[in-house]
Amino acid sequence: MAPRYAVYLAPAPDSALWQFGSRVLGYDAVTGEDLPPLDLAGFDASSWHDLTAEPRQYGFHGTLKPPFRLAPGVSEADAIAAFTALAGQYHAFELPPLEVKGIGSFIALVPSAPTPVLNDLAGELVAQLDHLRAPLTVAEIAKRNPDRLSERQVRLLEQYGYPYVMEEFRFHMTLSGALEADAAIHVQNTLADAFAASGAHLPLMVEDLALFRQEAPGARFHQFARAPLHPL
Repeated sequence: MAPRYAVYLAPAPDSALWQFGSRVLGYDAVTGEDLPPLDLAGFDASSWHDLTAEPRQYGFHGTLKPPFRLAPGVSEADAIAAFTALAGQYHAFELPPLEVKGIGSFIALVPSAPTPVLNDLAGELVAQLDHLRAPLTVAEIAKRNPDRLSERQVRLLEQYGYPYVMEEFRFHMTLSGALEADAAIHVQNTLADAFAASGAHLPLMVEDLALFRQEAPGARFHQFARAPLHPL
C-alpha cells in the first residue's frame, strides 16, 4: 500500500515538550530511535511499553490533518509544496499551557484554555489540502465504525476522510493507549506529576508545522518535513 502522510503540530526536537512526549511514548519520530522510558511511579519498563504501543506508532504529535494517502496524480513533491505554501499563509501563535487529561479511554495533553486560532488552522488544513487525499477504501471506512458515529461525523468522514474534523475537532497530544477505567486515573496522575517536573508545561509558541510520513501499514510515522508559519 502507498505511504500515508499527516500534518501535525510537533514541538521542536530540542524542546522540553518534544523530549517529554517522546520519552513517554518511547520513540523519537525525528531520529527514528527507540527511547528509554521515563521513570514513572508504579510502572516498570515493560508494562509502560505495552500501554503506549498504539500512540508510539504515530510519534508524539497533535493531529491537524489526519493521515491520508496521496490521490492519483499527486506526487510527494506536490504534497510538500502545497503544505509549505498553505502554512506560510498563517501567522505563528501561542498555544495555552497544556495539561494532562483523560479523553475517553486514553490520556493526552490538551490546552488549558480555548484555542480558536488553532481550531481554525486545523479546519483550513483539512479543507485546503483535501485535494491531495485519495478516497478512503471500504476497509478504511469500516475501520471508523460509521455505525457508531453521529450523522454529522459520518458526513465529515465521507467528505474529508475523518469524522473528527471541523467542529468535531478537539486538539490533543496522545500519551497512552486505551486504558481500563481503574487504571486511567493512576496513569493520568502519574503523567501529570512527570509533566509538571519536566519543564514542558509552559505556553508553546507554534511557529511551524510538521509533515509526517508512514511508509507502509504498521510502520511508524516519522517527521518528514517542516514548514514555517508566517512570523509574528
